[in-house]
Amino acid sequence: MAHIVVLGSGIGGVPMALETKQLLKNGEEITVISNTETFQFVPSNPWLMVGWRKTKDIVIDLPPIFKKKKINFISIGAKKVHPKNNQVELSNGEMVDYDYLVIATGPELAFDEIEGLGPDGFTHSVCQVDHAAKAGEAFEEFAKDPGPIVIGAVQGASCFGPALELAMIVESDLRKRKIRDKVPMTYVTSEPYPGHLGLGGVGDTKGMVESELRQRHINWICNAKVDKCEDGKMFVTEHDMDGKPIKQHELEHKWSMMLPAFRGIKAVQGIKGLGNPRDFILVDKYQRNPTFQNIFAVGVCIAIPPVEVTPVPTGCPKTGYMIESMVTATAHNLRDLLDGKEASHEGTWSAACLADFGDGGAAFIAVPQIPPRNVNWASQGKWVHIAKIAFEKYFMRKIRKGISEPVYEKHMMKLMGLHRLKK
Repeated sequence: MAHIVVLGSGIGGVPMALETKQLLKNGEEITVISNTETFQFVPSNPWLMVGWRKTKDIVIDLPPIFKKKKINFISIGAKKVHPKNNQVELSNGEMVDYDYLVIATGPELAFDEIEGLGPDGFTHSVCQVDHAAKAGEAFEEFAKDPGPIVIGAVQGASCFGPALELAMIVESDLRKRKIRDKVPMTYVTSEPYPGHLGLGGVGDTKGMVESELRQRHINWICNAKVDKCEDGKMFVTEHDMDGKPIKQHELEHKWSMMLPAFRGIKAVQGIKGLGNPRDFILVDKYQRNPTFQNIFAVGVCIAIPPVEVTPVPTGCPKTGYMIESMVTATAHNLRDLLDGKEASHEGTWSAACLADFGDGGAAFIAVPQIPPRNVNWASQGKWVHIAKIAFEKYFMRKIRKGISEPVYEKHMMKLMGLHRLKK
């Protein structure tokens, strides 16, 4: 009887477990290992930060769902993966044997790479629900005595959408509070230009994002390296397009949120053949690790080279639509292997995103994600804000019911009016 282990319970891990379970037919078992008992809908964290959502709205208790679906669940976390022994060591020292392992952990947040960065330092984060909740508490205090704000993403970051969203959502919220005139705002990013998004831009995202920042009176610094953060101050070096330092900035702020760079979690670090130098999992076109053929990986934890070399290092994002395609391909490849066949299913690795700006938004689709592309489209409007709310409700409803289906493909693409592009 084969045993499949899924490591992680996020946007990659939960759909991975549910979709794989649907394909099991010969008594195979599936186990999910996580360091939490909850699923968090991370894309809604910016809304949580400004109080437009409550924690209960975007967090789901997993044990009842997995129990109903007859999926084993271990929530004490993984200490180390031992690929040569086909085992996962748990945080309490116990070992879990597997025949196939799917790594869907998401990243470790590398706050420690910059002095003073992160929730334990002098900036906030929206990478996790508890981070966003803490940032929201501080934001409420800030609103009583407002001042300058700095928001952005540091060097090596690969997830720029949430930083851009938060800047726009905060700006919208400040206007609703009637205190926008008291808050100078600066957007700091390692991107070579606003709207690059780690993708080399999609459609006219460069023009769209710059226009939004100008209309909202948000200053920006690109090609930026954050040198260190102190209480109320951020030290930033701006570079030219050749990567040479051209200006030093000392940005004062009363509230700040900066997205960190990512790396692989400790359980997968330092395993030769499994990951790249930052311990992102190496995979082939079938989501399979080339060295350990019974290990697959999906989501933010996989290794994807940057779209292009930028003056300041930027990573390549893994959007929800892309992760969903990885999950579906992996589930079917596992079924093929269990049936004695060869893996043959490939994810689309395309990018589709709804970026909410509080009272509007921007949407884009890149097919494939890395240029040159067959589809290179971007649009904006209030419909994006409405569509993202609808998508959040749809996705959460499916997870609560334990239903696995290609949510992004069936719902989000229709909302964006792009289903015709698949023909």
